[in-house]
Order: sequence, then structure tokens, then C-alpha cells
Amino acid sequence: MRTLFRGGRLFDGSGTLSEADVVVEDGRFVEVGSGLDGHERVDVGGKALLPGLFDCHTHVMISHVDIWKMVQSPFSLMFYEAMRNLRATLDLGITTIRDAGGADLGVKTAVERGLIAGPRMQISINMLSQTGGHGDEWFPSGIEVPFFKSYPGSPHTVVDGPEEIRKKVRELLRDGADVIKIASSGGVLSARDDPRHAHFRLDELETIVTEAAAAGRWVMAHAQSAEGIKNALRAGVRSIDHGIYLDDEAISLLLEKGAYLVPTLVAAEGVVIAAEHGAQIPEASLQKAKDVVGVHRESFAKAVAAGVKIAMGTDSGVTPHGENLRELELMEAGGMTPQQVLTATTATAAELMGLERELGSIEAGKRADLVVVDGDPFELAKLPGRVVAVYKDGDRVFG
Repeated sequence: MRTLFRGGRLFDGSGTLSEADVVVEDGRFVEVGSGLDGHERVDVGGKALLPGLFDCHTHVMISHVDIWKMVQSPFSLMFYEAMRNLRATLDLGITTIRDAGGADLGVKTAVERGLIAGPRMQISINMLSQTGGHGDEWFPSGIEVPFFKSYPGSPHTVVDGPEEIRKKVRELLRDGADVIKIASSGGVLSARDDPRHAHFRLDELETIVTEAAAAGRWVMAHAQSAEGIKNALRAGVRSIDHGIYLDDEAISLLLEKGAYLVPTLVAAEGVVIAAEHGAQIPEASLQKAKDVVGVHRESFAKAVAAGVKIAMGTDSGVTPHGENLRELELMEAGGMTPQQVLTATTATAAELMGLERELGSIEAGKRADLVVVDGDPFELAKLPGRVVAVYKDGDRVFG
């Protein structure tokens, strides 16, 4: 059946809104233009039509960053919380995500089969980290408090040396990883490392990229330190996630390599807010979060001014799911126009994930992911409250 969306203003990915009708059939856009017809009509007069939105860095299996709550939660609870988190993400108009650690093949399959509602997913399963790195969850007491416990299909991923790394990448690929996630620097929430320090040596990083490429996969890097960012780019990673301590050489490498920056500007600020609301966060981690907020925003603004390719990502889970679009305001504050922000959240994000032929814009032949917005979609601060309907593959999933 042909469904006609009539009378809306279409965001075409180039930064403008133009009046156009859209026809959907069998889950795909089949016509875009004027004077079109269909068996069923949806009046979207006075509303804007956006392609389905993307979040290129999220953690649907994390619902908070309170360490004490984590140790008291039953293991399987995270799967049920993930159902809620996926639903909250979809209701914002985010129809595609790249999960940066936590979700396994079973969660992705449940969404694909329609057992639970959520965005389509690319998964990394677990992040590769060196001993003592951002993914090593050892505490001075001698205990480990993992964000993600190891179980069949979700392996332990603290590894050292090229050969150990090679085997672990292959294990993740066997378990269903669509993308390989690494930590090429320290981080904020890991209390025993420093986000200004580079992790993994170049030969280790090159091994990761080579093994991923052999399986047709890309690598995303949790990369905060300048050297960690540059090492990851030299090794051939596709996206730098966070990018807190970008320097001029790192920005030049991003441009030279054609790599993407996924900024997650909302994340560090979210840690501080969580602590203010009572979350039990190690003091060292909280202090790091406070220290990096300003630096992160300055680095992002430099990258924008230089013309680095930006794809939207939030680190949601560190911040509450359902508040993902707060990231858009921070991207605008960092120097992007609202039109550029929406392009980063649609077309550019689709390119990063290798989905540009299927998603990211409203064009004939592409999958019919559609977000209906009441009012001006370029008023980014008001966008979350203005999403009135969401369609995924032509099916109405919200509104």
C-alpha cells in the first residue's frame, strides 16, 4: 500500500527545508515531489519531515553510572532496562544507533525480530583495553566492578600485545560485532588512568585495524588524549569518539585520513550532574569529569572550524537515555549551524556507519525512516518536545 505524507516541509540533508510530498511503499521511500498520490494519506501540513536520526555512540545496557547501585543489581536486570532504554531512544526519532559497548548479538537480534522495540543497531559488544586502561575495572581494593560482565557472547576484553589482541578481535567478530571498539587513551569514569595518556602502542592498534578490515569491519576509538587520538588515526581507525584533547596535529590527521569525530559533548557534563543528584562516583573520576568539560568544548569548536567531519553521538547510559538530543544544542554551541547539526545526525552519521545507501536522507529507494516534527526543527533546544511521530521502515513506531 502506498502511503502519502502530504504537505510537509522536507529536510533534504543539504541544510534547507523545502515543501514536498513523500510516498512510502513496502518500507521504502518510492517518490518525493509534488502532486503525488497514495492509497492512504497522512496530513503533515505545517510540520517538518526529517530522516530517521542517528546516535553513533550509545550504551543501551547502561542505565546509570552509580557504582554502588551496579554492584547491588541482579545481572539480568540490564537486559530488561535495555528494553526501556531502546524504547526511549526510538521515541526521540533516533532510528539507528551504534552501541559502543554492552549490547550483544541477542539484544540486536531481539530488535531485528520485533521482539522488543528499538532502533536498528550496530554493536561493538565490548571495548578492547590494555591492562590498566579505560576498560580495566580493577579497584585498589583488588576487586573489579565491571560495567559489563563477561558471559558467552560477551567476552573479557582487557588484552595486551599484538597476538593476544588479534585473537580477541577475532573472538568479538565471531560473537557478532559489527564494529570493533578500542580505548586508545585513558578515560573519565575509569578511576585509575588518565585521559591525557595514550594507550596501546602503534603495533597493537595496527593489529586491531588489520584484523577488523579482514572481516570487512571498521574500528571506533575511545580517544581522549592528543597522542591517543593521533596513534589511532595513524593506525587507520574510522572514528574518534570523544576527542577531548585535540591538538592541531590531531585535527590535521582527522582531515587527512577522512576520519570522523563523534564528540559526545554531553557525557562529561552528565557525570557531574549525576554526582550532584547523588550517584556514587569515585572522586577521581568526578574530578576528571569537571576538568575536561571546558577543554572538550574548546577542542570540538576547533574541529568544527577546521571542517572535520562530525557525526552525532552521546555516550547515553552515562547520561540518561531519552535525553540524547541534548547533544544537538551543545554541537550548535560549538560552532555548527542547526542545519549542520541535523546533517551530522542524519546523512554524515549514515556515512560513518556505512549505511548511506539505505539511510540518512529522504530519497526514493531508501528505507522509510521518518521523523515528523511540529514547528521549526532548527530550534534544536525545542526539538525533543516537538517530535510528534516516528516511522521506521515505513511503520509508525511512535506518536
